[in-house]
Amino acid sequence: METLQKICLVITIIGAINWGLIGLFDFNLVASLFGSQSMFSRIIYSLVGITGLINIGLLFVHLDTK
Repeated sequence: METLQKICLVITIIGAINWGLIGLFDFNLVASLFGSQSMFSRIIYSLVGITGLINIGLLFVHLDTK
């Protein structure tokens, strides 16, 4: 499960960078690479949203510090 969460975290970070580009420069990297409303770009957006939901579980993980 730890590997899945790391993969999801990377995908979520990539999505956050894309949102940052949209907010700062009005540049949508996903749309420029795959088309604005293509099926592949919609899959990418959905994948980022799903991985964001999976990463909610990271809020509840307690790290043991010794």
